[in-house]
Amino acid sequence: MKEPPDEAALRHIVDGLVDPVEDLVRKDSQFKKLELDPADYVDNPDAVVALLAERKALLQRPVVVKGDEAIIGRPKDRIRDFLS
Repeated sequence: MKEPPDEAALRHIVDGLVDPVEDLVRKDSQFKKLELDPADYVDNPDAVVALLAERKALLQRPVVVKGDEAIIGRPKDRIRDFLS
């Protein structure tokens, strides 16, 4: 959170994401407080990038990038599998 990805980095993550793009968005209390609709982000990389560029706290963490591929590191076992 100290150095959140900028829009270009978010685009790189989205373009290489192995997971569904909507999974990058945290659907937590802040998401609900903003009255956002989860359906707006399903298969919608542009909407996900726009939202996360504006609201960095909604980025699901951790995100692991290796080359041109990226995953959401939950559960943590996925990280080890992805990096090996």
